[in-house]
Amino acid sequence: MSDTISSKQLRDIPLSVLDLAPITEGSNAAESYKNSLNLAQQVEKWGFTRYWLAEHHAMPSVASSATSVLIGHIAGGTSKIRVGSGGIMLPNHAPLVIAEQFGTLESLYPGRIDLGLGRAPGADQRTARALRRDLRVGGEDFPELLEELREYLRPRTSESASAIRAIPGEGLNIPIWLLGSSDFSARLAGMLGLPFAFAGHFSPNFTLPALQTYRHCFRPSEVLDQPYAMVGVNVMAADTDELANRLATSHYQAFLNLVRGDLKPIQPPVENMDELWSEFEKLSVQAQLRSSIIGSPVTVKSKLQELLDATGADELMITTQMYHHADRVRSFEIVADVWKS
Repeated sequence: MSDTISSKQLRDIPLSVLDLAPITEGSNAAESYKNSLNLAQQVEKWGFTRYWLAEHHAMPSVASSATSVLIGHIAGGTSKIRVGSGGIMLPNHAPLVIAEQFGTLESLYPGRIDLGLGRAPGADQRTARALRRDLRVGGEDFPELLEELREYLRPRTSESASAIRAIPGEGLNIPIWLLGSSDFSARLAGMLGLPFAFAGHFSPNFTLPALQTYRHCFRPSEVLDQPYAMVGVNVMAADTDELANRLATSHYQAFLNLVRGDLKPIQPPVENMDELWSEFEKLSVQAQLRSSIIGSPVTVKSKLQELLDATGADELMITTQMYHHADRVRSFEIVADVWKS
């Protein structure tokens, strides 16, 4: 790793938030939206740069399926933090619709909207088919969908006089990010000179290869002169390592339920995960979550700096799944404290 990468300090880079609007056992989506707005207001006060919401469907633990609508709710209840999608799963939508939706958001909240785009369905196969209707459409046509969307957002010219128009949308400066959990979007983002956000919070094995691909393939554009990479990371912080590890069991249970295909809301923390999972399930979950940072303020600060040293990220995006909203807010407060210290 070069000196340029390894010399970055945590306090010198932006931190942002990825929210899945979690629904906890015994709660509902309405309560989730109240909690997300409260968290957004807190992290805005603590100096976080972005608050992104992720598109998922048919998951009892996630309330951010109508992502554009929820972005408007969060942006309307905050004043300066950037709000956006982490991401919109573009193959699920007509590009014109996304151009109009984000054109509307940017018109309502100028200079504060980000459009992060992914190519996965964000759902099981049957749900993806219900969303897309055309069963032949899949993630392989993502580059063409992306170019169509970007064309709608470009300023109108005499050459485009007869083209389909996105109103609102055309001519608005809405930053587009490509999201990825492998090297496909990394390569595309580099070739197009777009910022890239990697899902390190659930695809840790591919983080470094994807970042290397992005930087290697990067070509300067009207958007960026040099690569800009953001890395997602799970952080479960508490006042002690012991408490953080206990609170993190809600997160482990969420991934365990994904492994089992037993989808349910976020579960309360437990004292001993070994009572819930088999050895194979334990290894599977821990492999997918091995980059998670769990612990006290001292532990979290050290591990975040280690992640920054390893990746050379230009920005880190923190995601936190906990059962109690107060614990989740406290986790972000700890991250804010160690970031600025």
